[in-house]
Amino acid sequence: MRVLYTVLLYLLTPFLLLRLLWRSRALRAYRERWGERFGFVARPAEPVAVWVHAVSVGETLAALPLIRALVAKHGAGRVWVTTTTPTGSERVRATLGADVRHSYAPYDLPDVVARFLGRVRPRQIVVMETELWPNLLRAAAARHIPLTIANARLSPRSFQGYSRVKGFARRTLADAAHIAAQSAADAERFRALGAPDARVSVMGNIKFDQAVPETQLALGAQLRARWAGRPVWVAASTHEGEDEIVLAAHRELLRSEARALLLLVPRHPQRFDAVAKLIEGKGFSLQRRSALDGDAAVTAQVLLGDSMGEMFAYFAASDVAFVGGSLLPVGGHNVLEPAALGLPVLFGPHMHNFVQARDLLLDAQGGIQVSANSLPESLRVLLRDERRRRAIGEAGRAVVAANRGALQRLLSVIGEA
Repeated sequence: MRVLYTVLLYLLTPFLLLRLLWRSRALRAYRERWGERFGFVARPAEPVAVWVHAVSVGETLAALPLIRALVAKHGAGRVWVTTTTPTGSERVRATLGADVRHSYAPYDLPDVVARFLGRVRPRQIVVMETELWPNLLRAAAARHIPLTIANARLSPRSFQGYSRVKGFARRTLADAAHIAAQSAADAERFRALGAPDARVSVMGNIKFDQAVPETQLALGAQLRARWAGRPVWVAASTHEGEDEIVLAAHRELLRSEARALLLLVPRHPQRFDAVAKLIEGKGFSLQRRSALDGDAAVTAQVLLGDSMGEMFAYFAASDVAFVGGSLLPVGGHNVLEPAALGLPVLFGPHMHNFVQARDLLLDAQGGIQVSANSLPESLRVLLRDERRRRAIGEAGRAVVAANRGALQRLLSVIGEA
C-alpha cells in the first residue's frame, strides 16, 4: 500500500506544482521557494534539536507556546519550524524571527524526505495535529528519530476515511514514537486504527495554553477608542461563501442597531481585496484596517481586518465574536482565543475540527451555536444586554483556564523521546 501511495504521489507532483502556480495568482508567495518543498534547504552548522511541523496559520499559532518552550530549552537556532502555506511561513518569520530556523515542509516523497532529514539532521520531530505522512513517519523510524504527533486529533470523518485503509494506517501509526491526543475520544480513534496502546496518551489541547500578548490587548484598546462606544462584533476567519452570510446578518442587525460595526476578518489574506469589493458591492460603507491613519475614527458600517497577526487585538476591541469556518462544512476555527478574552463566542454547526472546545463551551454556557438564520437575532440580543455578554464571556474564560496544562504534559513527553 505504501508503494501505491508513493507512486500516486510522484504522479501527482506536477499537478501539485500547477496548483501552486494557480494559487500564486492571488498570492505571489506560492511561486517562491519551491526548492524547499523538495528538501533543498541550507544545512545548519549543527544538528537541529527538534523539527516542528505546523501546516498553516492556525496550527502555527497553536504551536507557538510549544516552540517558544523548545527554544528556551535548546537555544536559538536549534529548533527548525516548517509550514506548508505562505501565511504560515509569514507568521513564523514575523513572530519567531531568528529564534528558529524555518522553511517550507518537504513533500512526502521518499527521496525528498531523505534529502531534508539528511540536511537538517533533527534529533526529534514534532508534527502538529493531523499530519500523518507515511513516508516521513517511515523514514524517521528507520533513522531512529523519535516522532511525536502533538495535539493530535482525529475527527469521526477522518477516522472513517482512514478506516478504509486500516492496515496501511496501522503500519503508519506504528512508526510514531508517541501520539499525544487532545481528548479521550481522539485517543480511542487512534487506537481503533491500530496505534500501539502504549504510545497513545491523552494530553489535552495546547490551544488552551496560548497566552494573550499584552501588546495585542493594548492595540485592541486603541482600536476600540476609534469607534467611540459603538456596538461591535467581529466575524473572524471567514471563508468564501461565508462572508455573504455574515454581511446579510449585519444588514439585518443594522435595522435595530443602526450604529453597529462589523469587524470582518477573512481567513486568507489573498481574499482581502475580493472581500472589500464584496462589502462595497452589497452597499455597505467600508474602511480597511490597513488604511487607518493615526487616530482616525472608524465611521463605516464595516471595517475590513486586512492585516496579519492582529486577531487578538480584533477580539479585544469587540463586544461579541463569531468564529468562521463553521457556517460552511469547513470544520470551524479556534473558538478558544475569543473565549480566553472573556468574549461571548458564536459559531455555526460545522465544528468537527474543534469538537472538544465546542462541547466544553456549550456545556458551560460559554458559547452559542447559531445558524445563518439565527445569527442576526443572537447578535442583537447580546449587543443589547451587557450583563448577559459578561456572564457568557466569563463562563468561556473559565473553561479555558480550567483546561490549561497540556503544554507541560507535552513537553515532558518530548523530553523523554
